Amino acid sequence: MTVRTLVLVLGDQLSHDSPALVDLDPQQDAVLMIEAPGEATHVWSHKARIALFLAAMRHFRDELRATGLTVHYVALGDNSDSELPTLAQRLAKQLQRHRPALLRMLEAGEWRLQQDIAQVAQAASVPLRTLDDTHFLCSRADFMRWAAKYSKAPGSSLRMEFFYREMRRTHRVLLDADGQPEGGQWNYDADNRKGYPKAGPGLITPPEFFEPDALTREVFADVEQRFADHPGTLAHFAWPVNRAQALVALKTFVETRLANFGDHQDAMWTATPFGWHSLLSTSLNLHLLDPREVIKAAEAAYRAGRAPLAGVEGFIRQVLGWREFIRGVYWLDMPGMAQANHLQHTRPLPRWYWTGQTQMACAREAVEQTLKYGYAHHIQRLMVTGLFALLAETDPKQVADWYLAVYVDAVEWAELPNVAGMALYANGGRFTSKPYVASGAYIQRMSNHCDRCAYAPTAKDAAKAGKPTCPFTVLYWNFLLKHEAELAGNPRTALMAKNAGRLGAEEREAVSAEAQSVLGRLDEL
Repeated sequence: MTVRTLVLVLGDQLSHDSPALVDLDPQQDAVLMIEAPGEATHVWSHKARIALFLAAMRHFRDELRATGLTVHYVALGDNSDSELPTLAQRLAKQLQRHRPALLRMLEAGEWRLQQDIAQVAQAASVPLRTLDDTHFLCSRADFMRWAAKYSKAPGSSLRMEFFYREMRRTHRVLLDADGQPEGGQWNYDADNRKGYPKAGPGLITPPEFFEPDALTREVFADVEQRFADHPGTLAHFAWPVNRAQALVALKTFVETRLANFGDHQDAMWTATPFGWHSLLSTSLNLHLLDPREVIKAAEAAYRAGRAPLAGVEGFIRQVLGWREFIRGVYWLDMPGMAQANHLQHTRPLPRWYWTGQTQMACAREAVEQTLKYGYAHHIQRLMVTGLFALLAETDPKQVADWYLAVYVDAVEWAELPNVAGMALYANGGRFTSKPYVASGAYIQRMSNHCDRCAYAPTAKDAAKAGKPTCPFTVLYWNFLLKHEAELAGNPRTALMAKNAGRLGAEEREAVSAEAQSVLGRLDEL
């Protein structure tokens, strides 16, 4: 049939409320969904990440067809497309086949894909209409206006806190009757930094997981056949792959885990991969959940007295504040963000990031659970794997590619700003007030990993225990010495620089020599 409007639905746009799916006539219009093997090999993707996207896409395809819509679905192994690995190549063939009068889509979540799709449509002489993605509470245009207004002040830079407050006001979230922040404070972050008790976290109510159904198991077979050499495993896959499951996961978190989330959201503990975290990022990033309903459910739990304000505010800040903020910054700063390297780091990513074979207990724990589940919580990502990559002077692109590859919730608009801006300081503090650097003492304070480690967290501990000093600690002091002047000029890091300034010439030489030894054997640590 002649196609009037062909709607391209990407793998992270799986919402029935998408404006791209509005007012479609099954007799004249159709939906196009494309599985492209090149999207799994663009970075060396974890098997669970590939499986999650494909399983969610296939479930969504069947749901759309059940509503009466025509869905042209290009599967991984379609014989006619076997020589066309990229999404752009497969899209070009579909446009040639269907010759639609209009190609319609939501704006892509990735800069690369948006450029590729626009070029393919132009080459095929098919008009492309790109719609705002209303899944987000702040449009790209609105964020640009906010950023332009906020950046007018001399010496100003973008800060999430001010954006977050404006979002709270705009969307009337956690405000009292007078429009002021509930409880009198905008931010309760200081109340959300507790470690677990010395005896351990105790009994943690498990998150909601889901037994893979027949369709998901078919995806597993495809992944194992086509991506057998990719990292990770599917043995523990139990993520939500459709909206019904995502809603159950949300309900379980709010009713059984949210109350304890805030206190220990930064805590780490051996064999405790999920803690009290929500594990809702996969469903949010695939658009199986709308952030509005997630925020509403969390706020309702607070108002009903079922969860404390500090924890609820901390959770909402992640969804309404940070998630929306980094998406805005991503589109504001691309494509330059992907090349940012403020500190000029060029070392290759240590091999153990792909295997977990390291003597550093914290890093081993984070990477092993990442390979097992495709998941690690935000402190493991920021203050273990991210921190080490920063201190080890690792090439930011290699680090960003790793994060995009190994986490099931990884989409570039969320991953890249967190890595380049937050973890690696690669964009020089564009939207962060300081490099997030710490020594092994931080990890010792927030976890039990140091108790079972081949390294001692501080030099004093090393002398007592007869162990080598933690590489985090050695490289932390090396970082302070190398960047002492820049750190001294920043009020947030001036104390770090002052501490480094107390070291005499001999101590500086000793730190530098030990750091060079560590940097020379990163793969063997």
